[in-house]
Amino acid sequence: MDASFGLFLLSAAGISLSGVMMPGPLTAATIAKGYREQNAGIFIALGHAVVELPLMALIYFGFAHFFTSPEVKKIVGLAGGLMLVFMGLMVLRGFRKNMAETADLPYNSLVTGIMLTGANPYFFLWWATIGIALIVTAAQFGIWGLLIFAVVHWSCDLVWEQVVSVSVFRTKHLWTQTVQRVVFGICAAALVGFGIWFCVSVFI
Repeated sequence: MDASFGLFLLSAAGISLSGVMMPGPLTAATIAKGYREQNAGIFIALGHAVVELPLMALIYFGFAHFFTSPEVKKIVGLAGGLMLVFMGLMVLRGFRKNMAETADLPYNSLVTGIMLTGANPYFFLWWATIGIALIVTAAQFGIWGLLIFAVVHWSCDLVWEQVVSVSVFRTKHLWTQTVQRVVFGICAAALVGFGIWFCVSVFI
C-alpha cells in the first residue's frame, strides 16, 4: 500500500470516528435497541450504510450541490425532525407501562438505522462539506482507493455502534428501574430534542 494512501486512510478513520462518536440520534437509538438486542449496532450500521453508500456515489458523480440547496435542506429538516419527534414519543409512551417490555423504538434495528440516517439533515451536510473533501482525495487513488475509503469509513460506524449496543446489553442486568428510566428518558429526550432542532433550524 502506498504510504500516502495509508496516511490518508488513517486521517479518514480519525475524522470518521470523531463524527460517529458525537452524541446524536443514531447513538441514542443504538442505546435503546442495544438494551434488547446485543447485535443491534451491526444492523443499525447496515441501515446507515443503505443511505450512506449511495450518497457517497452521488457525491462522487457530482451531485454534492443538491444536498446543500436550501429547498432540500428544508424538506429533509422538517420531515426528518418530525420523524425523530415521533420516534422519541414512542419511547416516552413506554414509561406508562412495563419499561422492559415497551420502552422501545417502533421499528427493528435495520429500519431504525435507515430512518434515522435519512432523517438527519446534518448527515447530508457533513457529506456535502467534509465528506466531499475525503471523497475527492480518495478518488485520486483510483476507484479502489475510493472503495477502500468507503469500507474504512463504514467500519468506523460499525465498530462504534456495535460497541455501544454490546456495552448496553451486557450491563443491563446492573440497571435498576430508576437507571433504566433515566437512560431511556435521556434517549427519548435526545430524539425529540434533535427532532425539534431540525425542524426549527430550517427557518433560522
